[in-house]
Amino acid sequence: MKRHPISWPLCAALASALSLGLPALAAAEGKAPSITPSVVMSELDNPWDMAFLPDGTMFYTEKCRGLSVRLPSGDVNALLGMKGSQGYASTDDDLFCEGQAGMNGVAVDPNFASNRQIYVYSTSSLSDPITNRVMRLRVNDDLTGVSDRTDIIDDIEYKPAATNHPFGGPGAHNGGRIRFNPGDGFLYVTTGDTHNGKVPQSPTLIGSKVLRVDRDGNAAPGNTPPQGFDARTYTYGHRNVQGIAFRPGDNQPVVAEHGPWHSDEITVLSARPGPTTASRRAPPRPSSSPASNGAIGTVGWSSASWGSVSAARPSASAST
Repeated sequence: MKRHPISWPLCAALASALSLGLPALAAAEGKAPSITPSVVMSELDNPWDMAFLPDGTMFYTEKCRGLSVRLPSGDVNALLGMKGSQGYASTDDDLFCEGQAGMNGVAVDPNFASNRQIYVYSTSSLSDPITNRVMRLRVNDDLTGVSDRTDIIDDIEYKPAATNHPFGGPGAHNGGRIRFNPGDGFLYVTTGDTHNGKVPQSPTLIGSKVLRVDRDGNAAPGNTPPQGFDARTYTYGHRNVQGIAFRPGDNQPVVAEHGPWHSDEITVLSARPGPTTASRRAPPRPSSSPASNGAIGTVGWSSASWGSVSAARPSASAST
C-alpha cells in the first residue's frame, strides 16, 4: 500500500473552491471571497476531486492513477487503482484514463457513518462502446481498502476518437463531477457532450446533462424531464459541466461549465415542469461573440422551457 508525501497542490485546492461554496457566500454578501492557500500534499498526478468526512479525512482521485484517502494524521492510504497503477490495495483493470477522461469525481454518502459508502465517476472499458460509470464502493473500517463495487450508472457517453475540435482528442468533454445535494439528499452527476453536437439535446443520450439519482442510480422522484427523455435527467443542453455546488441557504444547484478555451460559465440551475422543448437563447458554442470580465451568456434555455438557467457574472449576486 503506497503512502504519498504529506502535501497537496494548489490546483486541487482551487478546483474545490466551488464545492466549498465560498464564491456563492461571498457573492451573497456582495464582496469577493478571501482565500489563503496552503500546501497540504504535493507530487500528485492530476488530482481531480476530493470529498471529506467530518473529521477532515479526505478521499481524493488522481485522474490516471486512482482513489486514495488522506487521514487526519497525514497518512495516505491508496485504495483503488486503475489499470497499470502500482501500490494500491486493489486495482480494477477496466478503469483507464485518456485525455480529460479517467477517474474523476468522488462523493461521500451523507450516511457514511452507518453505510460506509462512497461514489466515484470513472471511465471504464467494461462495455462496448466504452462508457463512463458511477461506482458505489464500501470503505472498510480502518480506511485501508474498498469493496463491493456496484456500478449504479454505466451508460455515460465517452469520446473514443479524436475530432477536429480545439483540444479534441479522445476522452474530451467528459464531465465527471458528482455531489450529494444536502437539501434533497440525491446524487447529482455532471456529464459532457463528447464533442458530439447531437448529445446536448438528445432525449436518450445522457451526456451534456446534469443527472439527479438516488443511491442505486435510479431517477430521483421529482425529476420532470420532457416526455421521452431519460428519467434521470435534471437539466440538459449543456456543454461540459465539470463542477457543481449547492448554494447555502436554499441548496440551489450551481454548475461550472467549460468553454472551448474561453467563455467558461457559472450557471444557476432550476428544473421545473413545462413545455417539452429546450432552446438556446444565444449562439451555439464555440461562440464568436466577445467575452469580457468573465461574463457568461452562451448557455441556457428559454424562460418557457422545462429547465431554466440564470447566468451568473463575477460581479453579480448568486441569485442573478
